[in-house]
Amino acid sequence: MKTLAIDIGGSGLKALLLDEQGNPLGDRDRIKTPKPATPKAVMSLLIELAQRQGDFDRVSVGFPGIVRKGIIYTAVNLHPDWREYDLATQLSSSVGKPVRVANDADLQGMGAISGEGVEMVITLGTGFGTALFTEGHLVPNIELAHHRFRKSETYEEQLGRAALKKIGSKTWNTRLLKAIESLSRVLNYDRLYLGGGEVKHIEIELPENVTIVSNMLGLLGGIKLWKD
Repeated sequence: MKTLAIDIGGSGLKALLLDEQGNPLGDRDRIKTPKPATPKAVMSLLIELAQRQGDFDRVSVGFPGIVRKGIIYTAVNLHPDWREYDLATQLSSSVGKPVRVANDADLQGMGAISGEGVEMVITLGTGFGTALFTEGHLVPNIELAHHRFRKSETYEEQLGRAALKKIGSKTWNTRLLKAIESLSRVLNYDRLYLGGGEVKHIEIELPENVTIVSNMLGLLGGIKLWKD
């Protein structure tokens, strides 16, 4: 049973073929996210990625927004046309295989967590993704990116890629530490995992219960979408 794991990001579309245990069967493939990132434009590239992977039995997709039963409800960093787009059904029809879709931070968490206690995941990339788990069980659709953080701005406005480019690494790191402290007080998690493409810019000393994890886990976690 081979699973094609796909990660849809604001800057890149990534794919990796996994075996039944979740081990990679090859190298990760990547295509730049089109501009504008409409459903039509992205779907065309997802089909291309799928065709380049060879044979597979099912597809797992991580999407940067709120997802319910394979339907997209928010896509702030892509395009407004994604709202209420049935990605699972449309992609399944295109590739001829069953498809399951979840929030990208949720998938990152599925690949990272230990399954003990309260665990949180933050993804630092184009945007600011969040996921929360209790005893290994996902609390669905936790979306803190667009909540107010400080100075009338949201977590994403203060810590997204655009902010990093604008304010520089030193100030961004200071903000990140403040965000970690704030979320720790609100959610009282036992462990926090930091993932996403921008973790490479982290220069601060992190609390003992905070761990940086590989961005690959967003793809490797895709196998767990099929563990009912």
